[in-house]
Amino acid sequence: MKRLLILSLLTGFVLAQTPKKDDYLVGITAKLSHIITSDSGQKVKIERIQDVGNILTDDFTKTSRSCPPFCIQPTKVDKRIKNIGELELIKFIDTKISSNRGVLIDTRLKSWFELETIPSAINLPFTVVENASKEKMATIFKIFGMKIKKDGSWDFSKVKELAIFDNGVWCAQASHFIPNILKYGYPSDKIYYYREGLQGWKLLGLTTLVHKEIVKK
Repeated sequence: MKRLLILSLLTGFVLAQTPKKDDYLVGITAKLSHIITSDSGQKVKIERIQDVGNILTDDFTKTSRSCPPFCIQPTKVDKRIKNIGELELIKFIDTKISSNRGVLIDTRLKSWFELETIPSAINLPFTVVENASKEKMATIFKIFGMKIKKDGSWDFSKVKELAIFDNGVWCAQASHFIPNILKYGYPSDKIYYYREGLQGWKLLGLTTLVHKEIVKK
């Protein structure tokens, strides 16, 4: 009788530890398994890699890079800008981008962006805004909802919120991007800085996308 009871308890324990087919072994949080976003007109599921033995094997496994230029960046790019982590960025993608109230900006050079990026991100390299003219910045800001009034002044009242990232804590591309858009008046309360960048995103096994163009020979 005792043996049957023990076997019954063990079986119950094993069943309790076995995820259902629609369950995730590795969730984003205890209550969130994934979100759905869009990228280039296609639906994309953002989730974590389910293989608990998975490790990174690419350049993002490096601990050290030549400094300069790859030096550790300050926690705060600007005291007016709010830093966000992965959960806040996932919420931003799920709520702000899905409702067309926000834009996720990959500030890295095009070559980096094409190789791998976060789903739903657009590429606006820091070099585009660095030392840009007022006219060029106006063109960029209009894409984000800025209006030019009759008197020529810029109206930022209905601009989109921007979540900005680069490679990670050792990358200065976002650190160059943010001061340049602040300089031309983009509201600081509409800007968020994801300092951990693509490396932090990948370390958590979150979904990434490849946009690299295939060159036909």
